[in-house]
Amino acid sequence: MEFSLLGPVTATAASGELPLGPAKRRSVLAMLLLQPNTTVSVAQLIDSVWEDAPPAHARTVVQGHVSRLRATLAEAGADAYGVSLATHGSAYLLRLPEPAVDTYRFGELVARARPEEAPAEAVGLLREALGLWHGPALTGTVLTPPLAAAAHALDERRLTAVEALARAYGALGAHDHAAAALLPEAVGHPLRESLVATLMLALYGAGRQSEAIEWFHRTRRLLADDLGVGPGEALRAAYARMLAPAAGGGDARGGRWTAGGAGRPQAPPGPWATPQLLPRRPAGFLGRDLELAGLTRLLSGPGAAPVPAAGEVALVTGPAGVGKSAFAAHWAHVHGDAFPGGRLFADLRGFSGGEEAQPCEVLREFLLALGTPGDRIPASPQAASALYRSLVAGRQLLVVLDNARSSAQVRPLLPAGARCATIVTSRSRLDGLVATDSARPLRLRSLGTEDGVALLGTVLGPDRVAEDPDAAAELVALCDGLPLALRAAAAQLTARPRWRLGRLAAALRDERQRLALLSAEDTGVAAALRASAARLSEDDARLLSALGTGFTRVVDASAVAALAGADPDVTRYGLDRLAEMHLVDEEATGRYVMSDLVKLFARRPSQEPRD
Repeated sequence: MEFSLLGPVTATAASGELPLGPAKRRSVLAMLLLQPNTTVSVAQLIDSVWEDAPPAHARTVVQGHVSRLRATLAEAGADAYGVSLATHGSAYLLRLPEPAVDTYRFGELVARARPEEAPAEAVGLLREALGLWHGPALTGTVLTPPLAAAAHALDERRLTAVEALARAYGALGAHDHAAAALLPEAVGHPLRESLVATLMLALYGAGRQSEAIEWFHRTRRLLADDLGVGPGEALRAAYARMLAPAAGGGDARGGRWTAGGAGRPQAPPGPWATPQLLPRRPAGFLGRDLELAGLTRLLSGPGAAPVPAAGEVALVTGPAGVGKSAFAAHWAHVHGDAFPGGRLFADLRGFSGGEEAQPCEVLREFLLALGTPGDRIPASPQAASALYRSLVAGRQLLVVLDNARSSAQVRPLLPAGARCATIVTSRSRLDGLVATDSARPLRLRSLGTEDGVALLGTVLGPDRVAEDPDAAAELVALCDGLPLALRAAAAQLTARPRWRLGRLAAALRDERQRLALLSAEDTGVAAALRASAARLSEDDARLLSALGTGFTRVVDASAVAALAGADPDVTRYGLDRLAEMHLVDEEATGRYVMSDLVKLFARRPSQEPRD
């Protein structure tokens, strides 16, 4: 005869599962099974059966449930299994062999597992232990405080076993298996810091560094929002370990995880961590050879080796969807070895449709990545910026500040060292950064036909593109050569393997549906342009809409002013601001060009440029 508490409360004999009756009777049995071979008072059972104040006849009801349980066990031949339910005054005693209860077997298996010393054996033991679970503990009982507390304690033991299983996998180098075991638990228990810390190291070990770092930031925000506290020791140590594996006493990607008490990873000492915050290398990046070489020249000092850091700031700008972020990340990965002092990266969220990142928030992450303990980071943004500059002054460091909205957002994050290099990307020209910090601009433009067709080939496969090269070239033109639009078009074709390229090109010729087709879930040209338009003033938003509905692709500032009945200088200033955001291009003095996709976006009746 076996009893289960790790899931629905059940009793099973050779004849099958026993009929235990209603929730209150199962609750009585659960309390007896939680304390096997120990007397349990009637008062304890009453507390476990009624959520509110028990009725006057509560003792009689409990006695009735015990009587029915005794009869059910007897009918299943409990004596043959060494199981009996006896009365001891005002208490009851459920005698049974301890291994008959799944909680006992679970505890024995977990106790025998030694994740760090014998990881292969531990994986088998822990998987067997976790296999005893069939749902939330004590399912089918009444949710009274005693049983809720018992269920919570059992679930804590389960989570501890999951963490131990992940450590055993990690010690074997099976980091993907560790992450797979931890991910659903971390989703269900987002504030359990030891669990998230173990998941971060598993993801990092599996080569999924950006996911690991995102879990840290997600948990940090939850802790601040829900509890008003910062990350604890386990999270901070795991975060520091990822950013400086060499200083942490072992590499999470190479095999065993160095762990201290309770399996917590140890933080690297001192403020000289080597941060590696770059996002993963962009998949399918191609072309841009001239621009990549140009960026190398911008960041190289006179007479230096291929990619030395010379205190330079490169400003990569261009319209929405042109691939600025991927371009900067690709360059940083290709030339990362030239920066032994580390690589810092931050998404400033300037054009992400939400709240932009505050410099103080980014500075804190940079200082933590550089090994500064959280309690030693200054609260003042000015002091934090000064500490940041002093820490990186002697390093050969690369800083990538992606998706910046304004020069003011960027300036506190610029390193001061002469051997540091900085790449800033933005949809805005950030003329102020050029003026005050000598940033050296590099404009990214749309892809030409050859590179655009090649991009389609990397996603769809060269054979599919070669079937209809004319349609492929037309798709590039209909997408304005924007990598974002081309990837969205390729996603449409990937989802429809029977479509030829010409069929999608024909659909895109219909201007009414072009923007909709150049979207993939929450990503696409319209979403990117909407984020840009949200940063416009009301006057500039109206001007953009007027350009989309009342003019051809090429407009003259004087003609726009005449049609609107506005002052020519005011109109010209508005057009300049649109050009600064790369929503139009000034191809000659007073002469502006709007791309087809921007024009389609600007003329949509439902277009609401402002938040």
